[in-house]
Amino acid sequence: MTVNRRDWLKQSSLAALGLGFSLRSLANEEGLPRQFGSGLGIINLGSNENPYGISPLSKKAITDMLGEANRYPFNIASLKTFKNEIADYYKLSPGQLLITAGSGEGLNLLARYYSGGNIVAGDPTFGILPNTAKKIGTQVIEVPLTYDKVHDLDAMLKAINQQTKLIYICNPANPTTTILPPAQLRDFCDEASKKTVVAIDEAYIDYVEPPDNESMLAMIDRNPNIIILRTFSKIHAMAGLRLGFVAAHPELIQKLSADYFGNTQFCTSVLTQAAVLASLKDEEHRKNSKQKNAAARKYTVDALEKMKYRVAKSHTNFLFFQLKNYKDDFAKEMLDKNNILIRSTNYSDGNWCRVSLGTQEEMQQFIKVFKEKNA
Repeated sequence: MTVNRRDWLKQSSLAALGLGFSLRSLANEEGLPRQFGSGLGIINLGSNENPYGISPLSKKAITDMLGEANRYPFNIASLKTFKNEIADYYKLSPGQLLITAGSGEGLNLLARYYSGGNIVAGDPTFGILPNTAKKIGTQVIEVPLTYDKVHDLDAMLKAINQQTKLIYICNPANPTTTILPPAQLRDFCDEASKKTVVAIDEAYIDYVEPPDNESMLAMIDRNPNIIILRTFSKIHAMAGLRLGFVAAHPELIQKLSADYFGNTQFCTSVLTQAAVLASLKDEEHRKNSKQKNAAARKYTVDALEKMKYRVAKSHTNFLFFQLKNYKDDFAKEMLDKNNILIRSTNYSDGNWCRVSLGTQEEMQQFIKVFKEKNA
């Protein structure tokens, strides 16, 4: 059924009102139905997706696997070592991994597993884990970010108390695009994990340049209180295929498996698993995606800064910048009048906008519209 843009906006707005959310949300935690495509004429810069698509090797792997789509994963010979191959690629053991349908599912389940006390998180941060915790009655201690929109690690350490079950850090940060220096984050994990469990969400780490792209995965060998989450939704461009993983010490993995995570790998499709294994072998595709993302990021940041906007230092495939004295719903206006989907919300220090990095042509169109609004 063809849905025109006016009907789509009406449906989304009604759904938003019914659920108590608005189009300004910085993620799609509310799960509103959304349809995008050239027929609607909408430029989607709101979901931090990789606009360049999955690897050609992954496309072929999906096509080749279609004949086996009637089978469960455990009945397909080429997928029986799936977890082992993921573990080998990341220099882990299979016993350190839990496969999930995207890292979002891992975050959701961690919030449920670590209920019954409180969770410490940055403010703002990616919403799935803290929002799930709030929905089930868990207290979330929200620690404001620094002026530069970086996690305030000293303040987060001070926020830990006897009831703290988990600390959540998204690094690189969503929505603010910033990172913590690896040595600083590692020291924090060592100290905080003496008191509670620390979960590091590394969804965007593949976009970070050396030496700041150091993962905390190596910490789980010796520390049973460190959890790392990764996803194939970003640099691998598999947001719609849904696969990620939770990595931790085998002792902790066993505990998680005995509770909410026992069946998570079984809930991922054979097509997705085949695509993931193929994508891991296509370094060139990821390299090209990263280079194109960097070029689009530089172009957009340069243009915004030339217009005197304050832009957080981005290490991701999206930007976060302050909208000066703009008081209205900027994201709604951009969608209603310009067919461009972005995110904007008000914080204590003003209205901020999160813009995903699309293709160079899409970012040129965004800047063109943005300049016209500020003329």
